[in-house]
Amino acid sequence: MELPRIAPNSGSLRARYIIETKNLSYKLCGQIDELNWLLWKKTADDNAYILRNVNCEARPGEIMAIAGPSGAGKSTLLEILAGVIPPSRVSGEVLVNGQPINARCFRRLSGYVAQDEALFPLLTVKETLMYSARLRLPGSFHTAAAIVQELLKQLGLEHVANVRIGSESNRGISGGEKRRVSVGVDLVHDPGVLLIDEPTSGLDSASALNIILLLKSMTIKQGKTIVLTIHQPGFRILELFDKILLLSNGTVHHHGSLLLLEQRLIFAGHFIPRHVNVLEFAIEMTESLAMEDSEARETENSDVAQDEELNRRNPNRYSNIEETIYANGRFKEVLILVQRFSHIICRTNQLFAARILQAVLGGVVLGTLFMNVMNDSKRHKLQTQIGFFAYSLAFLLSSTTEGLPIFLQERRILKRETSKGAYRVSSYVVSNTLVFLPFLLVVALLYSTPVYWLVGLRRTTDGFLYFLLVVWMVVLMSNSFVACFSALVPNFIMGTSLIAGLVGSFFLFSGYFIAKDDMPKYWIFMHYLSLFKYPFECFMINEYGGEEGKRKCLKNIEGSCYLYGEEFLKQQGVEESNKWSNLAVMTGFILGYRLLCFLILLCRSYRTRI
Repeated sequence: MELPRIAPNSGSLRARYIIETKNLSYKLCGQIDELNWLLWKKTADDNAYILRNVNCEARPGEIMAIAGPSGAGKSTLLEILAGVIPPSRVSGEVLVNGQPINARCFRRLSGYVAQDEALFPLLTVKETLMYSARLRLPGSFHTAAAIVQELLKQLGLEHVANVRIGSESNRGISGGEKRRVSVGVDLVHDPGVLLIDEPTSGLDSASALNIILLLKSMTIKQGKTIVLTIHQPGFRILELFDKILLLSNGTVHHHGSLLLLEQRLIFAGHFIPRHVNVLEFAIEMTESLAMEDSEARETENSDVAQDEELNRRNPNRYSNIEETIYANGRFKEVLILVQRFSHIICRTNQLFAARILQAVLGGVVLGTLFMNVMNDSKRHKLQTQIGFFAYSLAFLLSSTTEGLPIFLQERRILKRETSKGAYRVSSYVVSNTLVFLPFLLVVALLYSTPVYWLVGLRRTTDGFLYFLLVVWMVVLMSNSFVACFSALVPNFIMGTSLIAGLVGSFFLFSGYFIAKDDMPKYWIFMHYLSLFKYPFECFMINEYGGEEGKRKCLKNIEGSCYLYGEEFLKQQGVEESNKWSNLAVMTGFILGYRLLCFLILLCRSYRTRI
């Protein structure tokens, strides 16, 4: 569907958009999150209204500020306008230029800046805006660079263009600058509508004023429609707002100019203290204003009921669904995301250095501890040899959870970027996999090289390359496993607990502690799902199989050998023919966990609030 537009002013080719709500109501159904429970705990009704019969209008070239006390429904209203809460969950109408519009379609022409910034702390300001521009705009790199350069100038961020965003532990740009970067991320595609949740929250008065002045200049010069929520604005900030929407308990008590609000308060007999601004006083007087509106609210229950009946009869009122049109093809998306994720991985010095150091030290320590154990045919040394394989796998599979914080941070940003149509979830999963392939190959090589030759494994090139391949597959398998569960778990603590428990279970059912034939039948499935089973067999086949295995003596008593490698494999129930099929199964685990990761992220990205 072609988006409805208002004819632009003379001399401007920019489309203008009027946002309206008519009898808009929203209530919690069934599930109540912790925040809303605290706000609504005084009522016994789980279906408490957060918004009730909200009517408002935001016009191009104006700033409409949504104000009110905590729990008034400000952020909820903004989320409905931004399409975060879909129209199917709402009664009433949200109109754009007089026509109902699909939420996903509206997200393409608008920019929504949430209160909590979702930025990569290790990217610079310019890189953050560049990646956003390249993902959301078609065209060449030079076109995006020109847009970003102009945007840096417009936002007043040229002096910090090459400074990293930073985090709580690593200081970067200031809070006001970070807020402007968040706004800039949603300005790169030049949206006609900008929705911002608490743009001045946590900022000093000067930074807050600069943010609002910047937004005001956009309405004047570019004709944007800007809607924002605000809590306690100062006098100078209030003067920059064209309209005030005053909410309390989900009900509109005023919609219009600040002057009109002041006149209304005076007409109602209220005396505004000299050093208190009008909006702050009005918020304190919301109960009085509510009493004045009591007659109008007597009919709202029937109005809401009619809206809800309309929703039930025609749940697809917003049927003009337009599929998200992405700015780039899949290949270009993957390329851009690979570059961005590579930057982040390389700059995560602690993770990068720790992983490399861990691989080198792990290989050297294990190699010197089990030095030449494979060349000893004493009876008790065979158990030591098998123990080496088992511990190597335990070390490799349990040492990749350090990527969990990165995955969790990416997930939060991924949800926002994909909901805005910046790129596909599949492109993210593919790019994430491609970035880790060479990195984990280096890790596997640094571990395998010292440990293989020090322990005295088969001294052949093909044996070493196969061992290296198995180690690489193991760390890839573990990485995919962590990526899958990082998409599933709510936080880092739950993730580490769940991953550690499952890895321990896989080790238990690997066949090292108890043979498959001795396991109860109802636990056999865990043996085949174990990430330890297949590489463990690969290690033994590589060492004790083949022509060399037939001649390799594993148990020698008084100069007489009574156990060769081939016979040992048969005793363990390991078939030499599984040498390559086991690698295929491990590849299946890698792809399977990545596919599960994709499906979970897809559900999270498009899951809407209840």
